Amino acid sequence: MTTKSYHNNDFLNTAINAVETASGIILNASTRVIKEYKSRTDLVTNIDLKSEQIIKEIISSKFPTHSILAEESGLANNNSEFCWIIDPLDGTTNFVHDYPSYGISIALYENGVPLIAAVKELPIGNLYTAIKGSGAHCNNIKINSSYTKTLSSSLLVTGFGYNHGDNWKKNMKLFKVFTDKTQGVRRLGSASIDFCHLACGKVDAFWEYDLKPWDVAAGYLIATESGCLITKLNGDEYSIYDNQVLATNSLIHQEMISIINKTI
Repeated sequence: MTTKSYHNNDFLNTAINAVETASGIILNASTRVIKEYKSRTDLVTNIDLKSEQIIKEIISSKFPTHSILAEESGLANNNSEFCWIIDPLDGTTNFVHDYPSYGISIALYENGVPLIAAVKELPIGNLYTAIKGSGAHCNNIKINSSYTKTLSSSLLVTGFGYNHGDNWKKNMKLFKVFTDKTQGVRRLGSASIDFCHLACGKVDAFWEYDLKPWDVAAGYLIATESGCLITKLNGDEYSIYDNQVLATNSLIHQEMISIINKTI
């Protein structure tokens, strides 16, 4: 099965169907039972598992030969050039505490290249989508990154991992420095939503350590298609399998890299 057999719109429509169906499960959940602690503070709920199950069922029913990489169940490898990358509930801690910043993230990659992406922002309900080469959209309206040209006029967003090791210490330094040099730094707790807020110009840059492919796969394409520049923190080429990311509106990218290099 190749992209000649299916149009990217078919892939995107499947992703949209999956995120909309899963969002119904999440928003209608009457109980939020913690099923497992991956670490002292990193948890998974019954709703994460239900969301992931229905997403995988929808994708597999349409594209049974495709591989799937999902946060809770890992890689189902069908030796396909196509791989769906899924975060069934990005921002589980926020969800458990009813804090309004969590979502569902789905992307399809072909031989490591992103084809389509869909992120559902909950509980507000915004749907962010992208097709490679066709721009990014929020609720079917084309979006673009911001036009902020200086760091001093910018609003940034970051995140902190559950492991409070060296990268956490480095990020605390960056948080302090950028808070001092910008109009503020926010920490919402959902990387896929952070990418989408960057893509539509609500913030001007996003950086973080220790993210997993399912945290970034969809947001990467949505942000890139909206005009964002994405690299490692030092400016090197970025992969969704790297453990650090710097994403900006492109206009303040070099200014941020310069400060990062001096700080860490």
